[in-house]
Amino acid sequence: MRVLLAGATGVIGRELLPLLRKADHHVTALVRGPAPDLEADAVVAADLLDAPAVAAAVATVRPEVVVHQVTALRPVSGDTRWEVFERTAEVRRVGTANLVDAAREAGVRRIVAQSIAFATAPEGDSVLGEDAPLYVDAPDATWATTVQAVADLERTVLQAGELAPIVLRYGSLYGQHTLYDAYGAIGQAVHLGRLPLVGDGAGLTSFVHVRDAALAAVLAVEHAATGVFNIVDDEPSPAHSWLPGYAELLKAPEPKRIPVELGERLLGWYAAYQQTRQRGADNTRARTQLGWQPTVPSWRDGVCLP
Repeated sequence: MRVLLAGATGVIGRELLPLLRKADHHVTALVRGPAPDLEADAVVAADLLDAPAVAAAVATVRPEVVVHQVTALRPVSGDTRWEVFERTAEVRRVGTANLVDAAREAGVRRIVAQSIAFATAPEGDSVLGEDAPLYVDAPDATWATTVQAVADLERTVLQAGELAPIVLRYGSLYGQHTLYDAYGAIGQAVHLGRLPLVGDGAGLTSFVHVRDAALAAVLAVEHAATGVFNIVDDEPSPAHSWLPGYAELLKAPEPKRIPVELGERLLGWYAAYQQTRQRGADNTRARTQLGWQPTVPSWRDGVCLP
């Protein structure tokens, strides 16, 4: 099939591109700027926020399937953290709408879009399915903006019924080039003893290896299923388990314990929330309806060590 991959230079895109080509798909990478290292069948350039450019690029390629893997933009020198999150939210809202409109005009028959599995509200069971409400009214402005943009992205994609839409909600990515890579931001913080354990550490994180996330996207391209699917491993893990466990794997200092209030001041609201109140995600729907299952069922088996 002819596949247009938006976000081919991202963490998942770099894993996904060769997998799609290995599956005998003709892959055109949609990028914002020069991408000399991409081994795609073709490359087109367009900024997702530029509707005419996106429409022209998709019309030129005329793909059968569009895969939307564009997430956070790289920080620009001088950006504040809030500006980066705002721009990311704009890409999710406006960029997704532009891509969906262009796909409709070009006669695309399927769209696969990336979302996140950890945006659910901290209500009800400790491990939640895809029908749980999203945390759009979070008390932290940055996280509320992020989740509202995720909700907009999912709504825009799912309302395009003629595109046989499927949304993949990835868990927290680990593996090469991710934050949880031993050389990533979180890996380095753990290695240097700078990521403390907040409160009781009961908050759950559902991880997924980056390759398993890419394999789910390949499956989604070829499958007839539509709707929303959590793409997470089999072990939603509390912070009091994964954080000391990761430190041990890295031969790093044991994380210090600090109260929630101090955690919010030192790490920010979301990091403290992740460790204390965040819910895990259930992958049953992906297993039964999509036929996906993680090749790495637990983060313990797949952390990228030095």
